[in-house]
Amino acid sequence: MQNTYVVIMAGGVGSRFWPFSRTTFPKQFHDVLGTGKSLLQQTVERFEGVCPPENIYIVTSNEYQELVQQQLPAIKEDQILLEPYRRNTAPCIAYASYKIASKNPDANIVVAPADHIILKENVFRDTIKVALASTRQEDILVTLGIQPNRPDTGYGYIQYIPDKRTVKKVKTFTEKPHHELAVQFLESGDFVWNAGIFVWNARAIKQAIRQYIPEIAEIFEDGERTFFTDQEAGFINKAYSHCGNISVDNGIMEKADNVHVVLSDFGWSDLGTWKSLYEVSSKDQHNNVTDGQLLLYNTQNCIVKTPKDKLVVINGLEDFIVAEYDGVLLICKKDEEQRVKEFVADAKQLHSKFS
Repeated sequence: MQNTYVVIMAGGVGSRFWPFSRTTFPKQFHDVLGTGKSLLQQTVERFEGVCPPENIYIVTSNEYQELVQQQLPAIKEDQILLEPYRRNTAPCIAYASYKIASKNPDANIVVAPADHIILKENVFRDTIKVALASTRQEDILVTLGIQPNRPDTGYGYIQYIPDKRTVKKVKTFTEKPHHELAVQFLESGDFVWNAGIFVWNARAIKQAIRQYIPEIAEIFEDGERTFFTDQEAGFINKAYSHCGNISVDNGIMEKADNVHVVLSDFGWSDLGTWKSLYEVSSKDQHNNVTDGQLLLYNTQNCIVKTPKDKLVVINGLEDFIVAEYDGVLLICKKDEEQRVKEFVADAKQLHSKFS
């Protein structure tokens, strides 16, 4: 357990969850489920018993340092890795992996986003431990795969070689396919969704970065002497200005030949959209998900989340999102929620405070 580390990626804006998720206060810092804890706090708690608390690292944007410190007071300053710019997941993972490896070359690393929902936490921990046991033995890249229940085009798909092994070899890794392809994947039966949760040892991930995104390896290898010193922030500012915007899925997982998957079933949702929150939330007798002071009439299959100090009266809506937060009210058909990013861009033109 001493060699196990957890990296939590908490730097995104989560714009598809607007108007709750805003640049100044993104969704990972919200208590989205009404549990009294933010998604970030729940994610950290989920890893209790997987690694020592001092082995948990949070990678986030410079602008969220205070939010992280407020919500996770037990996390020390050198466990918060601050990104000066958003450069997608590959630089984020490279930064954390090179930093951890400089301290412990035998590190076994779990990488997880801060904004996922996992309903069966004990099953999740057991699944993570299975993956960690395999990466302790072999220099492989492991991801967790979720059985798909619809041809969703918002996820990466993993095709695995069906056999009796728990950690299965991956045949192909396809990032966000178009609808027709997603339908084919679903019908074939040997594809799972990529949950975006990765497990590997420090050697394996450094080797993969060197092999498939050498320009990123070159940048971070230059800074190994600065980690855990007062020169680290200066180095990272310079490093990120040279990093391209690249995901670990496109940069490594689609290309590497040592990718494996653990088939998983732990009540997972990436909570990327209002629709995904609707799906995992408990519903009233009219299939509405509600949070706020509400009077609903002839309204069904809606998700309504509004401030507690405001009475909201709705009559005659079906299959809608109604969400209000910090001066912005969104009313949108559930099946048109992919337009939310467009709404955010237009709202930003009016005033930056709306984005």
